Amino acid sequence: MRKSALLVSKTLGMIAAEIKPGVTTLQLDKLAETFIRDHHALPGFLGLYGCPSTLLTSVNEQVVHGLPTNRPIQEGDIVSVDCGVLMNEFYGDHAYTFAIGDVAPETLQLLEVTKKSLYIGIEAFRAGNRVGDVGAAIQNYTESFGYGVVRDLVGHGLGRKMHEEPEMPNFGKRGKGKMFQEGMVVAIEPMINMRSRNVKYLKDGWTIVTADGKPSAHFEHNIALVNGKPELLSTFAYIYKALGIESDEEAPFRTQPLVLEA
Repeated sequence: MRKSALLVSKTLGMIAAEIKPGVTTLQLDKLAETFIRDHHALPGFLGLYGCPSTLLTSVNEQVVHGLPTNRPIQEGDIVSVDCGVLMNEFYGDHAYTFAIGDVAPETLQLLEVTKKSLYIGIEAFRAGNRVGDVGAAIQNYTESFGYGVVRDLVGHGLGRKMHEEPEMPNFGKRGKGKMFQEGMVVAIEPMINMRSRNVKYLKDGWTIVTADGKPSAHFEHNIALVNGKPELLSTFAYIYKALGIESDEEAPFRTQPLVLEA
């Protein structure tokens, strides 16, 4: 599963080097499909539940499941890129929200808080805790900024199927829900709106947008429970390398330092 997760990470790193004003999300989708197949894997989303694309690309007020289009990405946009692969019979699935050029400060804060909440949720994924502990940790942190935690969409278990038990809401009560078990692998993915938590579903049957038209952010990692503690299987390091960002945010969730492969 680590190989599957890391191929998604490498794909998002490739996308990070290509995403810029003037490029369309449909172009990024084609690049991602080629990249994944060149690495002897299959796009995990393409054909799943009838999905017509390799990437799901959600721009600005789009929360998740945005279909790639011919609309050029614009300066000031934020673009959530969600990617999945199937490799060696196991799925990898994670996401990152990119800031394109000069983005409004309040939107940048939304991105930072949402990403921080992801790691706060991961910290709660440990032996003795339950699903509600992760959800409550994410909810309490993000709502303290006045943001809305989407209720319609949740994270999930991950393995030989893209979506396995348990469901991993980004809200909840501590001590409630399924207890975590050794070896469990989950996708934790906060989907946080700038204001209202409410969403709308577009007529394409896929794209979900904020009900109030305000921006939304989405970050996702794959994590295994190893020796009672969270161990990251995915990484944003390939993205950060492409963007020239230095970060040690993942260090607490690795038993060994990550070595980036080509």
